[in-house]
Amino acid sequence: MTDRLTIALIYGSGREGRFADTIAGWLEPELAGFGQFNIVRIDPMELAFTPGGLDEASAELVESRISQADAFLIVTPEYNHAYPAALKAIIDCCFRPWHAKPIAFIAYGGVSGGLRAVEQLRLVFAELHAVAIRETVSLAHAWTQFDPVGNPFRPGQLNGQLAVLMKRLTWWANALKAARIATRYDEAAA
Repeated sequence: MTDRLTIALIYGSGREGRFADTIAGWLEPELAGFGQFNIVRIDPMELAFTPGGLDEASAELVESRISQADAFLIVTPEYNHAYPAALKAIIDCCFRPWHAKPIAFIAYGGVSGGLRAVEQLRLVFAELHAVAIRETVSLAHAWTQFDPVGNPFRPGQLNGQLAVLMKRLTWWANALKAARIATRYDEAAA
């Protein structure tokens, strides 16, 4: 397939002063450099939450963006050995739009680099019939890997990891998109 793919870039944190903005600031120009993606953003800072999750308007917006996406790139921190509640609310707002679509992670945190959050997310996405790819960009002590204006100290290393991740994500996105076109996922086990 040579069609442009739509990738939903999902920010995992909704906290004030979050480091996700620094990572996304590095990531978005890199993704534009690949030239084959349409990027849609899902940012919890732009959504409204209720005690039960997203409010109705936010849930509709998120479901629409998840539905149009061919693949997902999630930038997630690890908070207390887990992923943030805002990300869980985004994930839980819909079910079928996640089916048979690939997901990649850019994780950050302390010594674990967010990998404990990613392992939990893999279980959640398996339940949603999504495919979490193996490659992950993990940033241990992420705040020490970028200068004050958001440039990575070792761009070659970070961009090399991102390139591998995006090649795998693209392969899965194209393969699963073709499969979804050939047979609706819900019909595959009917």
